[in-house]
Amino acid sequence: MGSKKRSLEDATSPKAKKSKVAIAEGSRDKKEKKAKAKADKPLQHTSNLVPEEIDFPRGGGTTYTPQEVKAIRAEAMKEADEELFKEDAQKKRPRRKSDAKGKGKAVDGGGKKTSAIRIEHLNYKRITVGMKILAQVVSIEPLALIVSLPGQLYGHVQITQVSSELVSSLESMDVDDEPPPDDDDNDDEETDARTSRVPDLFDLFRPGQYLRCVVVDSHAAGTTKTVAGAGRARDEVEKASRRVELSLIPEQVNQGVVKTDLKPGFTMSASVKSIEDHGYILNLGVPEVSGFLSFKDAKKALESSSKLPVGSIVDVSVSKLSSNGRTCNVTIAPASIRVSHLTEVTNVTSILPGELVQCLITNVSSVGLNAQVLGYFDGTIDEYHLPPGDPTDNFKAGKKVKARVLYEIPGTSPPRFALSLASHILSRERKSISAGEDGDVTNLEEAYPIGTILDAAKIVRVEAERGLLVEVQDGIQGFVHISHTSDDYVPSLSASSGAWKIGASHRARVTGYYPLDGIVQLSMRASVLEQKFLRVSDVQVGELLKGTVKKLTDNALFVSISGSVDGVVFPNHYADILLKHPHKRFKEGSSIKCRVLVVDPERRRVAFTAKKTLVESDLPLIARLEDAQVGMVTHAVIFKIMEKRLLVEFFNNVKGSIPLKEAGENLVGPLANSFAVGKPVKVRIISVDTEKGNISASIRRAGPSFDVADISAVEIGTNVEGVVTEIHKDNALLSLKPSNIRALLSLKNLANHRNLSVSQLRTSLKTGEELDELVVVTRNPEKGIVIVANRPKTKPTLEHKQVLTMETVEIGQVVGGRVLRHSHNGTVIKFSGKITGTLHPTDSSDDYETGIPFPALDSIIKATVISIDKDKKHLVVSTRASRTQPEDHPPIVDREINDIEDLKVGETVRGFIKGIPEHGLFVTLGRTIDARVQIKELFDEFVKEWKPRFQVNQLVKGRVLSIDTVNKKVEFSFRSGNPSKPRPSLSDFQAGQKVNGRVKKIEDYGLFIEIEGTKVSGLCHKSELSDNKDADTTLALRSFREGDMVKTVVCSVDLEKRRISFSLKPSRLTDEDFQPVDDASSEEDQGALGVVEDVEMSSAGEDGVDGADSDAASDNDEGQDSEIEPMVVDVDAGVQSLNPKQPDVTPVFRSARPAPTLKIQGGFQWSGDIPQEDADVPESSEDGDSDEQQPSKKKRKKKKQVELDLTADMQTKTPESTSDFERVLLGSPNSSYLWIQYMSFQLQVAEIEKAREIAKRALDTINFREETEKLNVWIALMNLENVYGSDESLETVFKDAARHCEPKTVYLKLASILEQSGKHEQAEEQHKRTCKKFGGSSKVWTLFGEHYLRRGDVEQARKLLPRSLQSLEKRKHLKTISKFAQLEYKLGEPERGKTLFEGIVDSHPKRWDLWSIYVDMEAGQNDIQSVRNLFDRVFVQKMTSHKAKAFFKKWLALEKRIGDEAGAETVKAKAIEWTRRAAAHPTGDEA
Repeated sequence: MGSKKRSLEDATSPKAKKSKVAIAEGSRDKKEKKAKAKADKPLQHTSNLVPEEIDFPRGGGTTYTPQEVKAIRAEAMKEADEELFKEDAQKKRPRRKSDAKGKGKAVDGGGKKTSAIRIEHLNYKRITVGMKILAQVVSIEPLALIVSLPGQLYGHVQITQVSSELVSSLESMDVDDEPPPDDDDNDDEETDARTSRVPDLFDLFRPGQYLRCVVVDSHAAGTTKTVAGAGRARDEVEKASRRVELSLIPEQVNQGVVKTDLKPGFTMSASVKSIEDHGYILNLGVPEVSGFLSFKDAKKALESSSKLPVGSIVDVSVSKLSSNGRTCNVTIAPASIRVSHLTEVTNVTSILPGELVQCLITNVSSVGLNAQVLGYFDGTIDEYHLPPGDPTDNFKAGKKVKARVLYEIPGTSPPRFALSLASHILSRERKSISAGEDGDVTNLEEAYPIGTILDAAKIVRVEAERGLLVEVQDGIQGFVHISHTSDDYVPSLSASSGAWKIGASHRARVTGYYPLDGIVQLSMRASVLEQKFLRVSDVQVGELLKGTVKKLTDNALFVSISGSVDGVVFPNHYADILLKHPHKRFKEGSSIKCRVLVVDPERRRVAFTAKKTLVESDLPLIARLEDAQVGMVTHAVIFKIMEKRLLVEFFNNVKGSIPLKEAGENLVGPLANSFAVGKPVKVRIISVDTEKGNISASIRRAGPSFDVADISAVEIGTNVEGVVTEIHKDNALLSLKPSNIRALLSLKNLANHRNLSVSQLRTSLKTGEELDELVVVTRNPEKGIVIVANRPKTKPTLEHKQVLTMETVEIGQVVGGRVLRHSHNGTVIKFSGKITGTLHPTDSSDDYETGIPFPALDSIIKATVISIDKDKKHLVVSTRASRTQPEDHPPIVDREINDIEDLKVGETVRGFIKGIPEHGLFVTLGRTIDARVQIKELFDEFVKEWKPRFQVNQLVKGRVLSIDTVNKKVEFSFRSGNPSKPRPSLSDFQAGQKVNGRVKKIEDYGLFIEIEGTKVSGLCHKSELSDNKDADTTLALRSFREGDMVKTVVCSVDLEKRRISFSLKPSRLTDEDFQPVDDASSEEDQGALGVVEDVEMSSAGEDGVDGADSDAASDNDEGQDSEIEPMVVDVDAGVQSLNPKQPDVTPVFRSARPAPTLKIQGGFQWSGDIPQEDADVPESSEDGDSDEQQPSKKKRKKKKQVELDLTADMQTKTPESTSDFERVLLGSPNSSYLWIQYMSFQLQVAEIEKAREIAKRALDTINFREETEKLNVWIALMNLENVYGSDESLETVFKDAARHCEPKTVYLKLASILEQSGKHEQAEEQHKRTCKKFGGSSKVWTLFGEHYLRRGDVEQARKLLPRSLQSLEKRKHLKTISKFAQLEYKLGEPERGKTLFEGIVDSHPKRWDLWSIYVDMEAGQNDIQSVRNLFDRVFVQKMTSHKAKAFFKKWLALEKRIGDEAGAETVKAKAIEWTRRAAAHPTGDEA
């Protein structure tokens, strides 16, 4: 019955029972009936395997089925009745649609037959497998294409049906995901082919693109079969696409096209097969013919400069076929493809969908046209593919037109085609609409978005059982399916009466599109017209809606808001608080007021919130990161509570964080005590990082008490005035006039503006002072504050009473100029257009401390000319008051030094540091006089890192040691004391003498003390530390640190053994011994040598200390020095004052670079012998209890010493005590190096348990993300247990480490530890455990083999290789054999390694990496002849020129290293020969 039904629906289907009925008719001539049936029966593709019919089967049987017998009997009875009543069946019997004689013939209004072919629409029932059809891309999914077909149908193209090249690329992705068989590189060509990226469908296609397709599968209506690539799609477009599956593969689409069809102008589909040097090789789907598209033609046609990916589908037009018929040149120019048309074909299969053909109109009707295609075939054009208007008015029979083929109508003979005259199909473009008077063209989708309501859609055509064709606007039509005309059931439509007659207008709504037909899909249902949302994308985030409760489950509440659009409310959004019994509040069918929280169009999901705070909120919403503006106040919901922050969620999954300090004003306890997950909070946005997608908010600032001033009235760049309200360390807080807006002004900026230092500015600046000439540079809206700065000074103009020339200038003349720049010789000054000058720093002032050695840039100065160079038009000037004002000037503190003879040995002078080389300093004392200070002359004590203590252009004071007048060399010294006075020696000290000393070294048995100012050192035994014999001397020793200054008593002096011993017992010392000694030496007037002042440049950036700070600092004793903040102290060495100044400290340098942290270098050392700095700790000359005494001359003398600032060196100085380690670990808690050195420090004092505890602390403290740092600590702990613990403790630590770290690494590390400690048997057992557990790792086996070879157990090592190959994957075999061969070369027998390599290269001759390793191993044996033989074997193989070049270079290098010149020349000759041979006989490998 299924076949009968199909024949009734399809008028072209042949009758299947015609010949069998003829057999049953006994009254008719059998031959006549057979001939008639044969004439009536259309040509069909029948099978040759049909069994032969037997007229008279044995036994009276029949070959017909019971159903066929029944049909034959009924027809025979009918014909018998006709004979009895003598009726002419041929004249009276009504014509059946399926009659093959009149098949496809139409009937006119008078009942007469016409020659017109009935015009039929394509539907899903008429689509058959193998049918070729034209389609247009609607949407692109990740794994599929949705395309539009004629007849308002949709189809689907899977990614595996695009092209065979794309399928091959997809299959190669799985191969690429697998690890390569070896870590070494393969051929470049193979690597490039594997690593090329597989293009996405988005790169291959575009919406609106026309495609030629072939049907590969057709599903029945209502099927639930899931379509790959469409995912969980629910819209109508993708539902319809499930019915037809299509293919774009050229071999299938172009099936039937032969080589003779490839004439210029023939268009077809092709796929990119490969990319060559000059163009693309295309797959045309035609046997023995390949297409070629040049880059030049492709570049003209492509919109972008990118290349066509391999596997992409393109429409091509044939340009020419090569003479040998194997290559067809094509073009993809859209204009060429658009106008190319067929004039003749060799076969009907050569007519492909999308071809432009010449047609002759044979019949015109109101529903379409009949045409003759290429003079042979029939064609039909339905009303949807005609230009607007009445076809009878626009077309006449006999007119020639060009139409585009849509598809071949299946089951017709002779073949018949469906054509299109629609303008957008003829031009191969998307349906467009001209909008407005400007002529702007828009797409159909943009002009009528889904959901648009048309108030008056006029019906222009009615198809009784199909639907309505309505006019949307001029040239645009819409289709309303019969099921969408009304909410009620409509069985049929009438064109002349009723609500759906032609000319009637109705309201309609756009529900979709049919892009290929160029019409709009409409619905006239009242329910659709009233729907608020048709799609999920129509719902707006933050919109307030009223919905109906659809269902309540344990996990969510489902709400219906409009038609097919539903949403969900999750439990944390039921209310402001967590509901224990939500079913009591939400009943099915009840209404609910909610706000849209999240809209996800891709997943077709809408989430709502029913929280009263969010539903009733009138604050602005944040639905995108761009919506978040600093200062905005909005609502958010807490979704996670962490220890130091709250994580909140805004709308549409936008998330932010609230730091702990911004969570509230007076929070007590953890955040979880004050906040709960799901609680809505009001927040203020304080920062937005668009790059990282971070939003930082504040609950504290969102409250009404937080008042932020409106600073919108103050624009950046505005000139303002203000009053100083507060003065801080680095900034001053101002109140601007008259707005009273708060402003910040940098003290450095103001100091530069006033030409003062910051310390001087702090002293002079007072609260309430008015400041003008300010300009706004930055605004901070969330804090309501602006940043201001002093307006830049304009460059002063230089006025000359008369023009300065080289002819008029004289020595001694006072001239004015502007400072241009600073150089190493001084300051460069411009006096006129062509005259410049130099001001040396020693010529800047008579007192270097009060003068400005380097004036500010662009400042105007007046100077006296002291030298003239007329050739270079250059002057040397001086700003000394003694030069500019010779009659009246202050006393000269620093005299001029013009010649080396002006200096005397032993004289103390001042100068400026000119350079800091590796061997010392160079100090400039005059314009042409420089002095050298060697490293040994910089300090009285040894200082290792001396460079950071000095800076170029720094003012220093020193003593002249020697003068070489011939070579004009001066030696300088910063050391104190008289050089002629000998240093005290051991013989100068006696028993009982009390001296000052410094702790040089601390041992378990006592202290080594060095006498101050000498090189004499001795031992203070621990028994001499205390008068109490029962005292714990170990604790007393720990109270000392290296560098501590002590007062000690000489116990004994042994001149023979050159030994001296000391005592620190309190009973041997009195209070008077700690008083400062009055030493009125001749050196007291020299002042402090060395650095005199940190010379401030034009940006006075350093801070000084005032008197109060200095006094406070001097009250600290030596033990508190490490807590003093580093400061720069200005020392006035030229003025003697009764008020003592703080001793010099290490200068704070201008570099903002942080101090380097400790790093692991060469692993850790259990002995604790960490490389330490040998710099002695500078000491103070007096104890803490002497600060109340009047400073003496001795104390002033000690001012020259530079104290070490321990806080500045805390990050670089090696920790030396438990407190040091604890302090450093506070700053670097994740440093395994510090933790391991801390463990080593404890092991030095035999504190093994403390070392274990430190290791456990380290593992608990180090962040879990620092896996390498944790592994280092575990390895250190295993080392500790290996040396100090037992086998059981070591095994316990090992198992813990394997659980917390990467197990294989821990197993191998333990084996290495045991091997290094000489426990070879345990190491072997550990290797066996490792191989048993990680037998699939090549590294494990090679390390085990290396262990045996290092022990000399060669046989065991060789037995491992076959065992390893049994356990390893096959892809790892080559790598493992290669490693064992290398071990044989290094630790075993080279001949054995050579044998292994020979086996490898014989079985894998193309593995160039293994050849290279083989050559290296042989080269290591210094056997050049063997190397040459290997290279000769290598070059026998076919290889690329790139590989050959690499091997020749390697060969040449080895000949130069271990060979001779003749061998090198031979290599060069062979390289030239190989190149010529490759050029003469190019192959695929040598290309």
